[in-house]
Amino acid sequence: MARPLSEEKRQAILESAINTMAELGLGAPTARIAKGAGVAEGTLFIYFPNKDALLNELYLELKREIAEEMLAGYRSDADHRTQWRHVWDRYIEWGAKHPARRKAMRQLVVSDRVLEQSRVAGARAFEDIQQLFDKSLSSGALREQPAAFLAGVMEAIAEVTLDFVARQPERMEEFKQLGFQAFWTGVA
Repeated sequence: MARPLSEEKRQAILESAINTMAELGLGAPTARIAKGAGVAEGTLFIYFPNKDALLNELYLELKREIAEEMLAGYRSDADHRTQWRHVWDRYIEWGAKHPARRKAMRQLVVSDRVLEQSRVAGARAFEDIQQLFDKSLSSGALREQPAAFLAGVMEAIAEVTLDFVARQPERMEEFKQLGFQAFWTGVA
């Protein structure tokens, strides 16, 4: 009878992958990832059959984490601008608190090793934000634009904001405000 897989080891592998990929990029050797997790390289392949499977699972884990963070404390009864500000602030706070996760995610987003099915599954984590977009659009709070364009604008301005926060963390609140102002002015 096969021994059950340990969720603790699985999480250790994913955490090590985040940190190793943030340092070395997606080409980071699996041996280095395994070492960082405190497991043998063969053990890594018990949990993930190959590196692409690891990358795809990491992509999904990070997408779910980001969506959960953005929606924590979200009030669906607030006005649209307040809702968008909440989502914005939570994303900036997540990125500032987790620079290695942010760096790994940036690499995964542009990687051709992340499968389309993983991208579709990752987008499902953001269904509540898609609903916010739809409601904001139908109410006139947002100008007519494709959802993917809005997401791209938000990501681009958030990246600039996070770069400034990384250089001057003591000014995070100011940069969050300036970034949101630039985002909202551009889309509303």
